[in-house]
Amino acid sequence: MNVKKISVANVEVSSLPELLDQEKIGFQPINTINWNAYPYRPKVEFRIAHTDNAFLLHFQVKEGSVRAKYGEDNGSVWTDSCVEFFSIPAGDDIYYNIECNCIGTILVGAGAGRNDRERAPQEVMNQVQRWASLGRKPFVERIGECNWEVALIIPYTVFFKHHITTLDGKTVKANFYKCGDELQTPHFLSWNPIQIEKPDFHRPDFFGTLEME
Repeated sequence: MNVKKISVANVEVSSLPELLDQEKIGFQPINTINWNAYPYRPKVEFRIAHTDNAFLLHFQVKEGSVRAKYGEDNGSVWTDSCVEFFSIPAGDDIYYNIECNCIGTILVGAGAGRNDRERAPQEVMNQVQRWASLGRKPFVERIGECNWEVALIIPYTVFFKHHITTLDGKTVKANFYKCGDELQTPHFLSWNPIQIEKPDFHRPDFFGTLEME
């Protein structure tokens, strides 16, 4: 997938969806059901662009229930209504997982595999600007169809194990996910297919390709 570069000095995260509209950045579906035991497929799509120093991400979700138990960063946000961006920005064996629930609470980790993750310190996560259509306050699971959006501005400094100054013209391996491990109907969707027997998003060997403009 080609990722357009947008030349802007300062972007307010709340206006990011409007900016991506103006730049005619299209949505991509997160709709791959990799495991037959979890057949539920909410409607999920994302779009992505980049600037001189950051990724710009916008997710739209329509699902049968929604939950935001976690209001503090680095909690178990994947058990909530959650969208995720995993990537290998430096082209080595280190990948980052950036996970965000429906109220903009995030988790950031880095490492070469599932079992050796290093969590980002809070000062790093504070650099991620977030906007959430449902607000920022936690709530218990709401049963019934719900539409929600989150927008994220992720500076390259969030990739805290590396010193990345530009991704212009680079190829970045990545995947995008939607999950909700503890929702009424658990589900595990991906952008790029994952061909293994049991749910596991920590599989960089199944990442797709982002061609950075």
